[in-house]
Amino acid sequence: MERKKSRWSFLSNGYLVLVLLFIYLPIFYVVLFSFNESKSLTNFTGFSLRWYENMFNDETMLQSIYTTVLTAVIATVVSTVVGTVAAIGLSKAKPLVRNLILEVNNLPVMNPDIVTAIGLMLLFISTKVQLSLTTLILAHISFCIPYVILTVMPKLRQLDDNVAEAALDLGATPVQALVKVILPQIYPAIFSGALIAFSMSFDDFVISFFTAGVGINNISMYVYSMKRYNPSVNALSTLIVVVVTLILIAANVIPRIKDKKTKKEED
Repeated sequence: MERKKSRWSFLSNGYLVLVLLFIYLPIFYVVLFSFNESKSLTNFTGFSLRWYENMFNDETMLQSIYTTVLTAVIATVVSTVVGTVAAIGLSKAKPLVRNLILEVNNLPVMNPDIVTAIGLMLLFISTKVQLSLTTLILAHISFCIPYVILTVMPKLRQLDDNVAEAALDLGATPVQALVKVILPQIYPAIFSGALIAFSMSFDDFVISFFTAGVGINNISMYVYSMKRYNPSVNALSTLIVVVVTLILIAANVIPRIKDKKTKKEED
């Protein structure tokens, strides 16, 4: 039995290593060749920051980065607020209404992006709304909200309703009970929903392609429209990897530091 277990653990660890290599080797490859002196994607000729300099001098790429970040930030803030409020309202609704709305909420998540993209495009065209940056942001908000609701709802199901009712009985207003009692308990779910919304908006291509106006490009649309490969994309991808890594480190380290401080204060 012990030999079988050791063999099984060895195989499982081997498969895990292969999966991790399959996921992270392409990222390492992009990071490495972002510092390549030449345009070659197969031969590393020498270390250089040439492509980072080209990236910051490329106005079209900088504009696409600005559009991507602006859209993602606005979509994240609006969808997080709307999705959280909707989830709290659904948690207090009747089971029939809640289940019906949740099923409708799942449609954009389950539908292929092309269906959602064409639907939003036809909506804007039928209402005679000119495709522009505004329609792009509205489209991103619309498909980010369901993900926030799906992320916050499970945490709300775990809450004890008596806590909020006790706060009301002790003189708190509904807004105070929401801000000081409910939100602090579901903050991790809200933060997770915001991260999901930001990542979904940041790397979206299909919906952006159908709902953006003429001359409006985000990063994915810019890469798609390139006539030939630009190694500056490697530099941009490397910067995105660095920023995401720093955010993940902060998201995991800061709560632990706060927990240690609270434990020390309690002791």
